[in-house]
Parts: sequence; C-alpha cells; structure tokens
Amino acid sequence: MASLLETKKKIGSIKNMKKITKAMQLVAASKMKFFQQKAMHSRGYIYSLLHVLDLYLDSSEDTLYTQKRTEGDTLFVLYASDKGLCGSLNNQLSKALIASKEWSSLPEKERKLITIGKKAFDYARSNGITPRLSFSGIKEKAGILDMLPVVGEILELWKTGTVKKVYMITPHYKNSFVFYPHVKELLPFSREMIESYRIEHDFPPHPTRKVSELSFKEPTAERVLRTLMKQVIVGAFVQSLYELKASEYSSRMIAMKNATDSADKIIKQKTVEYNKIRQQNITQQIAEISAAADAIS
Repeated sequence: MASLLETKKKIGSIKNMKKITKAMQLVAASKMKFFQQKAMHSRGYIYSLLHVLDLYLDSSEDTLYTQKRTEGDTLFVLYASDKGLCGSLNNQLSKALIASKEWSSLPEKERKLITIGKKAFDYARSNGITPRLSFSGIKEKAGILDMLPVVGEILELWKTGTVKKVYMITPHYKNSFVFYPHVKELLPFSREMIESYRIEHDFPPHPTRKVSELSFKEPTAERVLRTLMKQVIVGAFVQSLYELKASEYSSRMIAMKNATDSADKIIKQKTVEYNKIRQQNITQQIAEISAAADAIS
C-alpha cells in the first residue's frame, strides 16, 4: 500500500488536473455557443442564396457549375479539427468518408482528397491516402476571405475539367450533445441538391416565383447565376467550418466534463485510501506506545 505522503501527493495532483479540465470545459462551452450561433446564421444565409439560385436554374442553359460530367475524378473534401481532446468527432468524420458509397464505389485512381484540419491529414496518411492538398491552421473566426485559398484550389480543379463531382464530409451540428457526420454533394449544382439542403436543415419551402417576377434587370441572368454559385460555394465552406467548430467545442466540453467527473471519483477513492492509511498509522502508533508502556511496567 502506498505511503501517506504518496497518497496525499496523488490527491493534490488530481485536484490540479481537475481545475484544468474544469476550466477547459467552461471555455469550450462558451466557444460552442458562439459557433452555434454562427452556424445557424450561416445556414439561413446559404439557403437564401440557394433559393434565388433555384429561380434561375430554369432560366439558363448549363453553366460551368451545373454541368453534369461523365469524365474526370471525384473530389472529396474532408473536414476535421486541428486539435484533439474532442471525443470521437474526428474519428467519426474520417470513418464517414471511408464508409460512404460515394468513396467506396470508386476505384482508388478516380478519388482525390483535400483535407481541412490537421487531424484529417493525419488520418489520411495513417491509412495510406495521400491528400492532393491539405489545409490546417485556419483561424477559428474565419470569414469568406480566409476560405478563398481553399475554394480557389477546388474551383480551379473544376474549371479545368479535372473533377466531375465534389463532395464535402462535414459534421452537422444538431445540439450541444448531438452531431452527425454528413457527406454532401457540392458540385455540380442541381435542384435536388438545393432540396436536400432544405430538408437537412429543416427549412420551410419557399413560395414558387418566376424570374420574370423579380426586379433584377442588371446584370444579366447568366452573370447573376455565376456570381450566386461562387457565393454559395464560398459560403458552404465557411458554414462547414462553423459547423465543425460548434461540434468540436461541444465534443470537447463533454469530454472535459467527463474528465472532471472522473477526477472527482478518483479524489473520493484516494481520500478514502488516505484516511485508511492514516487510521492504520495511528492504530500502529497506539499499539507501539501500549507495548512500550507494558514493557516498562
């Protein structure tokens, strides 16, 4: 059995660790609320753009971003966090990619991967997958300008005809305790994709209107369409980052709460152990004093 001093040191060490995990829990909870609001607002923004885009899809012929291609590779964009201590978030996202029919149904030579987040890159390399591009260290409160390098690379692959489809693997933030990985198609644009987005985020259907009923006169419908599509693509990447951060801090909050609760249990166990050792030492000392008194008498 450990000595009294060793047990006391362990209790002190665990108490210090508990302070750290509790502080991390509170910080994660605060950041989770911030990114939760960001994610919710960005969903509404994207859906508003998609609604206007939906109105123009029938008014124009196939454009660069609506072309349905039969040749080219399929590009996958995998999101994950830069840091750990967030439960099973990164593992779930990575497994969702590998398990998806979009990934598994393709031969290896027709798959291209771009990773966003250090953990996504680490997972890919550990599974023998070499990402075409990898981005990490993107600042948390990223905006449109911060995501342009990522989007620019993807649009370049699309413009050159290198890829025929683009999928994103991101978390869908449900609430403080629930998120689920989601594989969604980004390109080419289609009415089915817009409807899928509406259902996923539980938006009500917009009233049906015709382009002729709208007040747009300048620029032309084609220019409006192309501008909208670029805005949607950039916005989708920003939204996915907010969804990731909300899920990351939610997972970290829960993980740190579990760690804090575990520390409480261990402290209680060690305190009982400490009291037992202390009681044994006192009993032994009393016995030694009694034995010495008997010997003298």
